[in-house]
Amino acid sequence: MKRLLSGNEAVARGAWTAGAVVGSGYPGTPSTEIMEIFARYPGVYAEWAPNEKVALDVAIGAAYAGRRAFATMKHVGLNVAADSLFYAAMTGIEAGLVIVSADDPSMHSSQNEQDNRQYAKFVRIPCIDPADSQEAHDFAIAAFDLSERFDTPVLLRLTTRVCHTSTPVEVSEQRFVSSDPIKYPRNVAKYVMVPANARRRHGVIEHRIQEISQYAETSPLNRMEIRSSQLGIITGGIAYQYAREVFPEASILKLGLVYPLPAALIRNFASMVERLIVLEELDPFIEHQVRLLGVELYRGKQTLDTPKGIFPIVGELNAQIVRKAAIEAGLIEGEMLQTSPSFPMELPQRPPVLCPGCPHRGAFFVLSKLKVPVNGDIGCYTLGLTEPLNAIHTCGCMGASIGVAHGAAVAGDQERHVAVIGDSTFFHTGIPALINVVYNRSNVITIIMDNRVTGMTGHQDNPGTGKTLQGRDTTEIDIENVVRALGFTYVKTLNGYDVEGIEKTLKEWMKISDPAVLITREECALLPEARAKYVPLEVVEEKCNGCTMCFRVGCPAISKSEKLDPRYQRPLAVIDPSLCTGCEICAQVCPRDAILFRNQVLDKQEIDQ
Repeated sequence: MKRLLSGNEAVARGAWTAGAVVGSGYPGTPSTEIMEIFARYPGVYAEWAPNEKVALDVAIGAAYAGRRAFATMKHVGLNVAADSLFYAAMTGIEAGLVIVSADDPSMHSSQNEQDNRQYAKFVRIPCIDPADSQEAHDFAIAAFDLSERFDTPVLLRLTTRVCHTSTPVEVSEQRFVSSDPIKYPRNVAKYVMVPANARRRHGVIEHRIQEISQYAETSPLNRMEIRSSQLGIITGGIAYQYAREVFPEASILKLGLVYPLPAALIRNFASMVERLIVLEELDPFIEHQVRLLGVELYRGKQTLDTPKGIFPIVGELNAQIVRKAAIEAGLIEGEMLQTSPSFPMELPQRPPVLCPGCPHRGAFFVLSKLKVPVNGDIGCYTLGLTEPLNAIHTCGCMGASIGVAHGAAVAGDQERHVAVIGDSTFFHTGIPALINVVYNRSNVITIIMDNRVTGMTGHQDNPGTGKTLQGRDTTEIDIENVVRALGFTYVKTLNGYDVEGIEKTLKEWMKISDPAVLITREECALLPEARAKYVPLEVVEEKCNGCTMCFRVGCPAISKSEKLDPRYQRPLAVIDPSLCTGCEICAQVCPRDAILFRNQVLDKQEIDQ
C-alpha cells in the first residue's frame, strides 16, 4: 500500500512496522512530528521526556528489557544525550535500540548546524542516512534489525529536507512481532560499566565496528548506480537527490550506511570512473574517510588545501548551489540556471517577533525598562531580543540562561543578572542550574515564563501541563512548589499580563541580595482555549496624543495611524482587531488611558447594541 508521508511520518511508521513498542523524545524542529505520529499507533507507548538524555535513557531501559525502542531529538539534543549514547554503545542491548537525530543544515530553527554523523564515528555505532521518505521508512526498519544483529545502538540521522518533504511510501500493514519479552538481564559484565568491565567492553565495540564494516560491503543500504564512467559520485542522504538532478549521467555510489564505510566497495567504484567526487551536506564526513583509504578525489581548479573539496561546508545544499560549485570546479559547463521562481518585486522583510497577545511580552517590557542584563534561553522567549524590547543579551542552549547568569554573578559582575527560561525548558535542564544558584548563593533573579505548553515546537505537553503525549491525564508538576522545594525563599507566581505586578516585584528583589524566582504564568495566546477569549481592544482617538508608549511593547497588533495628533503632529495609535487578542498590556502602559480594557470594550459593545 502506498501512502504520501513526510520523512518524519515515514520514520514513525517504520518504527511501528519494525515492532518498536517504546518511544521517548523531546520536541525539537525538525524532528518533533515523529513521536507525535508514533503515539497514535496501536500497541505502543510514547512519551515526551523532560530532556533528550532522559528520553534516551528510557529507550535504553526498554531495550535492556528486550523491547524494541527508540528515542527522537533534534541534532543539538544529542549533545544533551551524549552521556547516555556513549554508555549504551559500550553495553549494547537486548532488543533493537535506535536513536533518531534530525540535523538542521542552514539552521532554520537552531543555534548551530552540527553534523551528527560525527557522533556515530565518535561512539563507534552505525549511522544510517536516508535520502527520502521511502528510505526513512525502510531504513528505520533496517536500523532495528541492524541493532539486534550487532548488539549496538544505531543512529538514524535525518536532515530538515528529508524530515519535512513528503513522497510516496510503500508501507506494509504487517507489524513485526518479537518473541516474548526476556527476563531482565543479570549480566553485570555487560551492563555495569565499572572500569574493569568497561575496559573489556571497549575491545568488544572496536571488534564490533570492524564486523559492521564487513557487513557494509554487501549491505542493501549501499548501492551502485552505474551510468557514465566519466564522473563518479559518492554521496548519501539528501545530497543524493541533488547528485541525480545536477549530474544525471554520472555513476553514483549511494551510501545509506554512512558509518562505517565499505572500503572495498568504494575502491571498486573508484576504479570504474575517471573522475571521483564526494557530494555531501555539511562536514566532509565521507570525504575524509575516503581520502584516508588512499582513494584520489577530483578537486577541480582548487590550488589550496581546503577542509572540503568542491561543495560548501556551510549551510544547506540545493541543486542550484551544487550546480554552481560544479561549474566552478570544471565538472560541468554552462551558465547558472535559475531554479527558483523570480518575483517582480522584493518581498517585505518579516523579522520574527513575539505573537500578538504573547504572555511573555509584559515581563520583557519591564526588563527593557529596568535595563538589566538578561540571560536568555531557547524557546519563544528568545524573541524578547527583537526591537523595540531589546531585552535579551545572551542565549546559548537549552537551560543555559540560569547557569550563565550565575557565572556572571559569581565572577563579580556588579549588575544584577536576570535569567529567563520557559516552563518546558525549566523541566528540561533548568532545575539543576537553579539548584546551583540556591546552593552556591548567587543573587540571580530567575523568571520562569510558564505559558502552559511547549510553545515554539508546536504546543507539545510537558510535565507542567497535566497531560501526556498520548492524551492521558497525569500529575501536573507545580513549578512554584518545585522551586520552593529547592530552597528558594523569594518565590512568587504572577499573571504574565500583570505588568505592574512584575515591575513592582522585580524592583523589590533588586534591593535584596538573595536569589529569587518569579513565575509569570499565562497560557500561550495561540492555544484554542486562549483564542476563545479574544476581545480586540480599541484606541480612543480623542485621548491618544501619539506618545509612542504603546508602541514600545512591540505588539504586531498596534501600529501608527494615518491620523495625527493636532497638537504634536504625531501619528496616533491604531489597533488591528484581526490581530489583537485583548491581553491589555498596551492598555496598562498607556499613560493617557487612551486604550480601552476588555471590560470597557464589552460595555461599549453592549451600549452600541
